[in-house]
Amino acid sequence: MITVAVDCMGGDVGPDVTMPASLAFLEAHPQAQLLLVGQPDALGAWPQLLGNPRCKLVPASEVVTMDDPVEVALRRKKDSSMRVAINQVKDGVAQAAVSAGNTGALMAIARYVLKTMDGIDRPAIATQMPNARGGATTVLDLGANVDCSAEHLLQFAVMGSALVAAATGRQEPSVGLLNVGEEVIKGSEVIKKAGILLRNASTSGDLNFFGNIEGDDVFKGTTDIVVCDGFVGNVALKASEGLASMISGFIREEFSKSIFRKIAAIVAYPVLKSFKNRVDHRRYNGAALLGLRGLVFKSHGSADAFAFEQALNRAYDAAHNKLLDNVRERIAHARPLIAPEPVASELKSISTF
Repeated sequence: MITVAVDCMGGDVGPDVTMPASLAFLEAHPQAQLLLVGQPDALGAWPQLLGNPRCKLVPASEVVTMDDPVEVALRRKKDSSMRVAINQVKDGVAQAAVSAGNTGALMAIARYVLKTMDGIDRPAIATQMPNARGGATTVLDLGANVDCSAEHLLQFAVMGSALVAAATGRQEPSVGLLNVGEEVIKGSEVIKKAGILLRNASTSGDLNFFGNIEGDDVFKGTTDIVVCDGFVGNVALKASEGLASMISGFIREEFSKSIFRKIAAIVAYPVLKSFKNRVDHRRYNGAALLGLRGLVFKSHGSADAFAFEQALNRAYDAAHNKLLDNVRERIAHARPLIAPEPVASELKSISTF
Protein backbone atom coordinates (compact mmCIF):
# COMPACT_ATOMS: atom_id res chain seq x y z
CA MET A 1 0.00 0.00 0.00
CA ILE A 2 1.16 3.51 -0.87
CA THR A 3 -0.18 6.16 1.50
CA VAL A 4 -0.62 9.74 0.31
CA ALA A 5 -1.42 12.65 2.64
CA VAL A 6 -3.80 15.15 1.05
CA ASP A 7 -4.07 18.77 2.10
CA CYS A 8 -7.81 18.89 1.54
CA MET A 9 -8.17 22.56 2.49
CA GLY A 10 -5.58 24.03 0.11
CA GLY A 11 -6.18 25.78 -3.20
CA ASP A 12 -8.73 28.25 -4.48
CA VAL A 13 -11.66 25.90 -3.87
CA GLY A 14 -10.61 23.44 -1.17
CA PRO A 15 -12.69 20.35 -0.30
CA ASP A 16 -15.10 20.76 -3.22
CA VAL A 17 -12.16 19.90 -5.49
CA THR A 18 -9.85 17.81 -3.33
CA MET A 19 -12.50 15.42 -2.01
CA PRO A 20 -14.05 14.38 -5.39
CA ALA A 21 -10.51 14.03 -6.76
CA SER A 22 -9.56 11.82 -3.83
CA LEU A 23 -12.60 9.62 -4.42
CA ALA A 24 -11.76 9.18 -8.11
CA PHE A 25 -8.12 8.47 -7.24
CA LEU A 26 -9.04 5.72 -4.78
CA GLU A 27 -11.31 4.06 -7.33
CA ALA A 28 -8.43 3.97 -9.82
CA HIS A 29 -5.76 2.83 -7.33
CA PRO A 30 -6.81 -0.17 -5.24
CA GLN A 31 -3.32 -0.32 -3.69
CA ALA A 32 -3.48 3.24 -2.34
CA GLN A 33 -4.50 4.76 0.96
CA LEU A 34 -5.27 8.42 1.65
CA LEU A 35 -4.85 10.55 4.73
CA LEU A 36 -7.41 13.33 4.36
CA VAL A 37 -6.04 16.31 6.25
CA GLY A 38 -8.31 19.21 7.12
CA GLN A 39 -11.03 20.64 9.32
CA PRO A 40 -13.46 17.83 10.25
CA ASP A 41 -16.55 20.01 9.81
CA ALA A 42 -15.53 20.92 6.26
CA LEU A 43 -14.74 17.33 5.28
CA GLY A 44 -17.75 15.77 6.98
CA ALA A 45 -19.92 16.32 3.90
CA TRP A 46 -18.16 13.40 2.19
CA PRO A 47 -19.27 10.26 4.07
CA GLN A 48 -18.51 8.06 1.05
CA LEU A 49 -14.85 8.95 1.53
CA LEU A 50 -14.65 9.10 5.29
CA GLY A 51 -16.33 5.71 5.51
CA ASN A 52 -13.84 4.14 3.11
CA PRO A 53 -11.46 1.73 4.89
CA ARG A 54 -8.59 3.08 2.77
CA CYS A 55 -9.17 6.62 4.04
CA LYS A 56 -8.40 8.23 7.35
CA LEU A 57 -9.32 11.72 8.53
CA VAL A 58 -6.40 13.63 10.06
CA PRO A 59 -7.74 16.76 11.76
CA ALA A 60 -6.08 20.16 11.30
CA SER A 61 -7.53 23.30 12.86
CA GLU A 62 -5.97 25.91 10.56
CA VAL A 63 -5.77 26.68 6.84
CA VAL A 64 -2.99 28.41 4.91
CA THR A 65 -4.73 30.82 2.56
CA MET A 66 -3.45 31.69 -0.89
CA ASP A 67 -2.64 35.21 0.37
CA ASP A 68 -0.83 34.26 3.58
CA PRO A 69 2.76 35.49 3.78
CA VAL A 70 5.32 32.71 4.14
CA GLU A 71 6.18 33.82 7.69
CA VAL A 72 2.54 33.50 8.79
CA ALA A 73 2.18 30.05 7.25
CA LEU A 74 5.47 28.83 8.69
CA ARG A 75 5.53 30.32 12.17
CA ARG A 76 1.96 31.10 13.17
CA LYS A 77 -0.15 28.38 11.57
CA LYS A 78 1.57 25.32 12.95
CA ASP A 79 -1.62 23.24 12.84
CA SER A 80 -2.51 24.07 9.24
CA SER A 81 -3.70 21.31 6.93
CA MET A 82 -0.63 21.94 4.77
CA ARG A 83 1.83 21.47 7.60
CA VAL A 84 0.01 18.52 9.13
CA ALA A 85 0.00 16.78 5.73
CA ILE A 86 3.76 17.27 5.37
CA ASN A 87 4.27 16.05 8.93
CA GLN A 88 2.69 12.75 7.90
CA VAL A 89 5.59 12.30 5.45
CA LYS A 90 8.17 13.31 8.05
CA ASP A 91 6.75 10.82 10.56
CA GLY A 92 6.75 8.01 7.99
CA VAL A 93 2.97 7.63 8.07
CA ALA A 94 2.65 8.68 4.42
CA GLN A 95 5.04 8.24 1.50
CA ALA A 96 3.99 11.51 -0.19
CA ALA A 97 1.97 14.67 0.40
CA VAL A 98 -0.08 16.70 -2.09
CA SER A 99 -1.33 20.28 -1.72
CA ALA A 100 -2.90 22.89 -3.98
CA GLY A 101 -2.10 25.63 -1.50
CA ASN A 102 0.16 28.66 -1.50
CA THR A 103 3.36 27.69 -3.39
CA GLY A 104 5.73 29.82 -1.33
CA ALA A 105 4.27 28.54 1.92
CA LEU A 106 4.37 24.94 0.73
CA MET A 107 8.02 25.16 -0.25
CA ALA A 108 8.98 26.91 3.00
CA ILE A 109 7.09 24.47 5.23
CA ALA A 110 8.28 21.42 3.31
CA ARG A 111 11.88 22.58 3.46
CA TYR A 112 11.63 23.39 7.18
CA VAL A 113 9.90 20.15 8.16
CA LEU A 114 11.60 17.67 5.82
CA LYS A 115 14.99 19.36 5.25
CA THR A 116 16.99 19.03 2.04
CA MET A 117 18.95 15.98 0.95
CA ASP A 118 22.69 15.84 1.39
CA GLY A 119 24.32 17.50 -1.61
CA ILE A 120 21.28 19.66 -2.41
CA ASP A 121 21.44 23.39 -1.66
CA ARG A 122 17.95 24.32 -2.85
CA PRO A 123 14.87 22.26 -3.69
CA ALA A 124 13.42 22.78 -7.16
CA ILE A 125 9.93 22.58 -8.61
CA ALA A 126 9.62 20.23 -11.60
CA THR A 127 6.66 19.48 -13.81
CA GLN A 128 5.84 18.30 -17.31
CA MET A 129 4.89 20.32 -20.39
CA PRO A 130 3.34 18.75 -23.49
CA ASN A 131 5.55 18.45 -26.55
CA ALA A 132 5.10 17.86 -30.27
CA ARG A 133 6.20 14.22 -29.97
CA GLY A 134 3.03 13.34 -28.12
CA GLY A 135 4.79 13.08 -24.79
CA ALA A 136 5.96 15.59 -22.23
CA THR A 137 9.11 17.52 -21.39
CA THR A 138 10.11 17.78 -17.74
CA VAL A 139 11.14 21.33 -16.84
CA LEU A 140 12.80 22.63 -13.67
CA ASP A 141 13.02 24.94 -11.85
CA LEU A 142 9.56 26.50 -12.17
CA GLY A 143 9.76 29.27 -9.61
CA ALA A 144 11.32 28.10 -6.38
CA ASN A 145 14.69 29.67 -7.19
CA VAL A 146 14.72 32.88 -9.19
CA ASP A 147 18.49 33.33 -8.90
CA CYS A 148 20.54 30.17 -9.43
CA SER A 149 24.21 29.34 -9.51
CA ALA A 150 25.72 26.94 -12.02
CA GLU A 151 25.97 24.32 -9.27
CA HIS A 152 22.26 24.66 -8.60
CA LEU A 153 21.49 24.03 -12.26
CA LEU A 154 23.66 20.90 -12.15
CA GLN A 155 21.74 19.70 -9.11
CA PHE A 156 18.46 20.37 -10.93
CA ALA A 157 19.67 18.33 -13.89
CA VAL A 158 20.59 15.37 -11.70
CA MET A 159 17.28 15.49 -9.81
CA GLY A 160 15.31 15.88 -13.03
CA SER A 161 17.08 12.86 -14.49
CA ALA A 162 16.11 10.85 -11.43
CA LEU A 163 12.49 11.99 -11.74
CA VAL A 164 12.18 11.04 -15.41
CA ALA A 165 14.01 7.75 -14.87
CA ALA A 166 11.66 6.81 -12.05
CA ALA A 167 8.57 7.80 -14.03
CA THR A 168 9.49 6.27 -17.40
CA GLY A 169 12.10 3.61 -16.68
CA ARG A 170 14.59 5.29 -19.04
CA GLN A 171 17.84 5.40 -17.08
CA GLU A 172 19.58 7.98 -19.28
CA PRO A 173 17.03 10.68 -20.15
CA SER A 174 18.47 13.56 -22.16
CA VAL A 175 19.06 16.94 -20.51
CA GLY A 176 19.04 20.33 -22.21
CA LEU A 177 20.22 23.64 -20.73
CA LEU A 178 17.86 26.46 -21.66
CA ASN A 179 19.80 29.30 -23.25
CA VAL A 180 19.55 32.10 -25.81
CA GLY A 181 21.35 29.94 -28.37
CA GLU A 182 22.86 26.52 -28.89
CA GLU A 183 26.48 27.69 -28.99
CA VAL A 184 28.57 27.20 -25.84
CA ILE A 185 29.83 30.80 -26.00
CA LYS A 186 26.31 32.24 -25.60
CA GLY A 187 24.49 33.07 -22.41
CA SER A 188 25.37 34.56 -19.05
CA GLU A 189 28.45 33.57 -17.09
CA VAL A 190 26.24 31.35 -14.91
CA ILE A 191 24.86 29.54 -17.95
CA LYS A 192 28.33 29.08 -19.46
CA LYS A 193 29.63 27.65 -16.20
CA ALA A 194 26.56 25.43 -15.88
CA GLY A 195 27.25 24.13 -19.38
CA ILE A 196 30.75 23.11 -18.34
CA LEU A 197 29.47 21.35 -15.24
CA LEU A 198 26.82 19.53 -17.24
CA ARG A 199 29.30 18.44 -19.90
CA ASN A 200 31.61 17.16 -17.17
CA ALA A 201 28.70 15.28 -15.63
CA SER A 202 27.91 13.76 -19.01
CA THR A 203 31.53 12.66 -19.48
CA SER A 204 31.54 10.98 -16.07
CA GLY A 205 28.28 9.17 -16.79
CA ASP A 206 26.16 11.11 -14.30
CA LEU A 207 24.00 12.72 -16.99
CA ASN A 208 23.04 12.40 -20.63
CA PHE A 209 23.66 16.04 -21.53
CA PHE A 210 22.38 17.07 -24.96
CA GLY A 211 23.70 20.63 -24.84
CA ASN A 212 22.19 24.11 -24.95
CA ILE A 213 18.63 24.38 -26.22
CA GLU A 214 16.30 27.28 -26.99
CA GLY A 215 12.75 28.01 -25.86
CA ASP A 216 11.02 26.30 -28.77
CA ASP A 217 12.85 23.06 -27.97
CA VAL A 218 10.74 22.69 -24.81
CA PHE A 219 7.65 22.11 -26.93
CA LYS A 220 9.45 20.27 -29.72
CA GLY A 221 10.52 17.61 -27.24
CA THR A 222 14.17 17.95 -28.23
CA THR A 223 15.24 16.68 -24.80
CA ASP A 224 13.49 14.79 -22.03
CA ILE A 225 14.49 17.38 -19.44
CA VAL A 226 15.02 21.14 -19.61
CA VAL A 227 16.99 22.92 -16.89
CA CYS A 228 16.66 26.64 -16.17
CA ASP A 229 16.35 29.08 -13.29
CA GLY A 230 12.99 29.57 -11.61
CA PHE A 231 12.22 32.91 -13.24
CA VAL A 232 12.57 31.58 -16.78
CA GLY A 233 10.85 28.31 -15.93
CA ASN A 234 7.82 30.00 -14.42
CA VAL A 235 7.42 32.25 -17.46
CA ALA A 236 7.57 29.20 -19.75
CA LEU A 237 4.99 27.37 -17.63
CA LYS A 238 2.55 30.27 -17.66
CA ALA A 239 3.02 30.68 -21.42
CA SER A 240 2.16 27.01 -22.02
CA GLU A 241 -0.97 27.31 -19.88
CA GLY A 242 -1.97 30.45 -21.76
CA LEU A 243 -1.58 28.60 -25.07
CA ALA A 244 -3.87 25.82 -23.86
CA SER A 245 -6.50 28.35 -22.78
CA MET A 246 -6.25 30.14 -26.13
CA ILE A 247 -6.84 26.89 -28.02
CA SER A 248 -9.89 26.09 -25.90
CA GLY A 249 -11.26 29.57 -26.54
CA PHE A 250 -10.61 29.26 -30.27
CA ILE A 251 -12.60 26.01 -30.48
CA ARG A 252 -15.54 27.53 -28.60
CA GLU A 253 -15.44 30.64 -30.78
CA GLU A 254 -15.51 28.69 -34.05
CA PHE A 255 -18.73 26.94 -32.99
CA SER A 256 -20.40 30.28 -32.31
CA LYS A 257 -19.83 31.84 -35.74
CA SER A 258 -21.66 31.55 -39.07
CA ILE A 259 -23.23 28.31 -40.23
CA PHE A 260 -20.38 27.68 -42.66
CA ARG A 261 -17.75 28.15 -39.92
CA LYS A 262 -19.78 25.86 -37.68
CA ILE A 263 -19.86 23.14 -40.34
CA ALA A 264 -16.11 23.45 -40.87
CA ALA A 265 -15.56 23.33 -37.11
CA ILE A 266 -17.74 20.22 -36.78
CA VAL A 267 -15.74 18.45 -39.50
CA ALA A 268 -12.46 19.41 -37.85
CA TYR A 269 -13.72 18.80 -34.31
CA PRO A 270 -12.09 15.36 -33.74
CA VAL A 271 -8.68 16.76 -34.68
CA LEU A 272 -9.20 19.94 -32.67
CA LYS A 273 -10.38 17.98 -29.64
CA SER A 274 -7.40 15.64 -29.82
CA PHE A 275 -5.01 18.59 -29.98
CA LYS A 276 -6.83 20.36 -27.16
CA ASN A 277 -6.53 17.28 -24.97
CA ARG A 278 -2.83 16.94 -25.74
CA VAL A 279 -2.04 20.49 -24.62
CA ASP A 280 -4.55 20.54 -21.74
CA HIS A 281 -2.40 21.66 -18.82
CA ARG A 282 -4.72 19.84 -16.38
CA ARG A 283 -3.34 16.51 -17.62
CA TYR A 284 0.15 17.56 -16.50
CA ASN A 285 -0.86 18.95 -13.12
CA GLY A 286 1.31 17.99 -10.17
CA ALA A 287 4.77 19.49 -9.73
CA ALA A 288 7.37 17.67 -7.66
CA LEU A 289 9.33 19.55 -5.00
CA LEU A 290 12.64 17.83 -5.64
CA GLY A 291 15.59 17.76 -3.26
CA LEU A 292 13.68 17.23 -0.01
CA ARG A 293 13.93 14.22 2.28
CA GLY A 294 10.37 13.35 1.48
CA LEU A 295 7.96 13.51 -1.46
CA VAL A 296 5.80 16.63 -1.78
CA PHE A 297 3.75 17.52 -4.85
CA LYS A 298 2.21 20.87 -5.68
CA SER A 299 -1.08 21.15 -7.54
CA HIS A 300 -2.25 24.33 -9.23
CA GLY A 301 -4.32 26.39 -6.84
CA SER A 302 -7.05 26.74 -9.46
CA ALA A 303 -7.11 23.01 -10.30
CA ASP A 304 -10.44 21.29 -10.80
CA ALA A 305 -11.11 17.75 -9.58
CA PHE A 306 -9.68 16.17 -12.73
CA ALA A 307 -6.45 18.17 -12.46
CA PHE A 308 -6.04 17.52 -8.74
CA GLU A 309 -6.47 13.80 -9.36
CA GLN A 310 -3.51 13.99 -11.77
CA ALA A 311 -1.40 15.48 -8.97
CA LEU A 312 -2.39 12.58 -6.72
CA ASN A 313 -1.44 10.18 -9.52
CA ARG A 314 2.03 11.73 -9.83
CA ALA A 315 2.62 11.54 -6.09
CA TYR A 316 1.55 7.89 -6.05
CA ASP A 317 3.77 7.00 -9.02
CA ALA A 318 6.77 8.76 -7.48
CA ALA A 319 6.39 6.83 -4.23
CA HIS A 320 5.74 3.56 -6.04
CA ASN A 321 8.82 4.00 -8.24
CA LYS A 322 11.06 5.00 -5.29
CA LEU A 323 11.89 8.44 -6.61
CA LEU A 324 13.62 9.49 -3.38
CA ASP A 325 16.10 6.63 -3.55
CA ASN A 326 16.82 7.40 -7.20
CA VAL A 327 17.50 11.09 -6.49
CA ARG A 328 19.67 10.27 -3.47
CA GLU A 329 21.82 7.81 -5.41
CA ARG A 330 22.35 10.11 -8.38
CA ILE A 331 23.19 13.12 -6.23
CA ALA A 332 25.70 11.12 -4.18
CA HIS A 333 27.44 9.97 -7.36
CA ALA A 334 27.54 13.46 -8.89
CA ARG A 335 28.69 15.42 -5.81
CA PRO A 336 32.42 15.38 -6.69
CA LEU A 337 31.63 17.29 -9.89
CA ILE A 338 30.57 20.43 -8.05
CA ALA A 339 34.07 21.85 -7.84
CA PRO A 340 34.79 25.42 -9.00
CA GLU A 341 38.54 25.23 -9.70
CA PRO A 342 38.66 23.31 -13.02
CA VAL A 343 35.48 25.00 -14.18
CA ALA A 344 36.94 28.49 -13.74
CA SER A 345 39.86 27.85 -16.08
CA GLU A 346 37.65 26.30 -18.75
CA LEU A 347 35.18 29.16 -18.46
CA LYS A 348 37.98 31.64 -19.21
CA SER A 349 38.84 29.83 -22.41
CA ILE A 350 35.18 29.87 -23.50
CA SER A 351 34.91 33.60 -22.83
CA THR A 352 37.81 34.31 -25.20
CA PHE A 353 36.71 31.83 -27.87
